[in-house]
Amino acid sequence: MDERNRLGDAALGKIAGASVPAYDRSAITEGIIHLGVGAFHRAHQAVYVDDCLGAGARDWGIVGVSLRSPDTRDALGPQDGLYTIAVRSGDGDALRVIGSMKSLQVAPEDPEALLSRMADPGIRIVTLTVTEKAYLRGANGDLDAGHADVAWDIANPQKPRTVFGFLTGALARRRAAGVAPFTVLCCDNLPTNGETVRRLTQQFAALAGGDLASFVENHVAFPSTMVDRIVPATTDKDRERVSEALGVFDAWPVMTEPFTQWVVEENFPTGRPRWEQFGVTMVKDVGPFEDMKLRLLNGAHSGIAYLGLLTGYPTVADSFGDPLIRSFVDRLWAEAATTLPTDAGLDTVAYTSALAERFSNPALRHRTAQIAMDGSQKLPQRIIASARLRLNDGQPISNLMLVAAAWISACRERGRSLPAGHFTDPLDAKLAEIFAVTDEPVELVHAVFAAAGFSGEGGEGLKAAAARHLTTIFEKGAAEAVLATVQEGA
Repeated sequence: MDERNRLGDAALGKIAGASVPAYDRSAITEGIIHLGVGAFHRAHQAVYVDDCLGAGARDWGIVGVSLRSPDTRDALGPQDGLYTIAVRSGDGDALRVIGSMKSLQVAPEDPEALLSRMADPGIRIVTLTVTEKAYLRGANGDLDAGHADVAWDIANPQKPRTVFGFLTGALARRRAAGVAPFTVLCCDNLPTNGETVRRLTQQFAALAGGDLASFVENHVAFPSTMVDRIVPATTDKDRERVSEALGVFDAWPVMTEPFTQWVVEENFPTGRPRWEQFGVTMVKDVGPFEDMKLRLLNGAHSGIAYLGLLTGYPTVADSFGDPLIRSFVDRLWAEAATTLPTDAGLDTVAYTSALAERFSNPALRHRTAQIAMDGSQKLPQRIIASARLRLNDGQPISNLMLVAAAWISACRERGRSLPAGHFTDPLDAKLAEIFAVTDEPVELVHAVFAAAGFSGEGGEGLKAAAARHLTTIFEKGAAEAVLATVQEGA
């Protein structure tokens, strides 16, 4: 495909292989700024916004912002912000061109331009998908006040680097100008993500001095959300296939599954799109839905990923297709489901049935190495929280703690049976130090748990269970560890 024949507004009329925006994009104004414009946002929130624009909304276009790399801007800028979403199933790809991304910015190139845009009265919502590490939390969950980027932002408020520097800087400008604050809508997989981002933003504002922290606490809305859609990394083959179907070159389409879910707390003082018309669940309390997703979907994903890596499976479908791993996941779900509330309207049986169908989708090619990223920051809410609750109730935690042991083993195997850079973790430097000192399972578990902050309440029980599994993995292999765990619960 000739890259000069590129997707863009002028090319929409000649595209036959995909649905395209049926609305006049030139009539759309921007009402949302999204920080962290990656593949997930483009396959999830941006699609819901596109639905609203197609239904007649005109003031909710998106400004997509990259906080680090210019890659997305460089790919989509020449395409007028347009890109293709490919919904993949066993029946093939259903293609749709998304038009809700009106413009793109790269924050480090011109921080002042982003601050000014965020202070614009037309912007009423700032959404976030910046991944866990960008929230700069210390081991206790609070803002890491000693982080170099936090220190930079405090000293250089006109040229911020962090999410909090931009949020507080723009909120301060809006307050000074008498403009109502925007709503901050976190769409990352953080526990109680709205309240978490509120607390971290207040802590940053307090470090900066003045009374902005009080303003954030009393006047800025931070609704919580639960998001769910599997979005594998786009490959060159994906790009070629989509471009061929379109008849024009798309530099960065996104691949995804048919399933999509978004649960949002109703708290938008300055308004919002009518997302509920297109399947978004608006609720008073996101918590139970969030916990179900974290403990059943994300927890199983981590288990499938780390055990898949250790047993040679490159994708979720490959790993979940192993009858032994599938049996393990069923038992993992059974353990985790008991930690969820019974009075919140959750249907865990239907939910896990839908998950099994999603995990089995062979067209998705969701890489185990992609899911394995950042385990030290993901496992606390996906696995450790459930294990602690079950320990408190005197219930077994064998399946849950096999996931923790598999994470440690998979991290250790990089540069051995796995490629050295196969996946990364914020604790990699510390993990390398630990792995260089000992190979003894109990010592490894104690050292790694301490570094990751996994110990805490019930720590000795957690460590004992993980060490038992890690010993089996080291002595007999991951497959035997899974077999032993499945037979133990039979």
